Amino acid sequence: MRVVVVGCGRMGSELAYRLCQRGHDVSVVAHPESVCEHMPDDFHGRVYEGDAMNFDVLHRAGIEDCDALVAATSSDSLNLVVSQIAREYFHVPHIVARNYDPMNLDLYDLFGVQNISATSWAAQRLEEMVYHGEVRTVFSAGNGEVEVYEFKISAEWAGKKLAEIMSPEAVAVSVTRSGRACLPTADWVLEESDVVHVSATLNGVEDMRMRVCPPRKVK
Repeated sequence: MRVVVVGCGRMGSELAYRLCQRGHDVSVVAHPESVCEHMPDDFHGRVYEGDAMNFDVLHRAGIEDCDALVAATSSDSLNLVVSQIAREYFHVPHIVARNYDPMNLDLYDLFGVQNISATSWAAQRLEEMVYHGEVRTVFSAGNGEVEVYEFKISAEWAGKKLAEIMSPEAVAVSVTRSGRACLPTADWVLEESDVVHVSATLNGVEDMRMRVCPPRKVK
């Protein structure tokens, strides 16, 4: 796959390096002041210095033939403009942008640009780890608004129905018993050590955690 990464800060350089290590054809477009500052010595992709909004720079980076473009600078306005240029002028099939300031997330939605907010996602994950010591996150969608969580059923919940632990903001994905997974119904009877996977919002998983893993009583 041919990928153009715009931005060579910590995130852009890490992404470009990971893609290169997996055998992809990677071109990095970076401001001259940031070129190779964070890039590992064994990076084998190509680096093009210059303004990412300059069509000649993008042309030299191979934007016309790339399969994907990632706008990963620390400027939301630049990421949005580059994403629009890639989509409207060069018809890049897959475009992803980094959101730097969560206050600007609505702009990405307004322009229909798929994005990842490292700040929002990391804050969400840290919040989950504070709340959900007994619950493990196995998949995150978007910026963490909905995730898939894993619960292990304790002895006190054995014999009860799955519906009794479910929250209105959660959907059962699977139940694994003795190494075999299935798609459960609401009247599925739980057994000790069942592993339940649910798709839920943060509020939904917190509601379920309070039912399945109530707070310890302070003596």
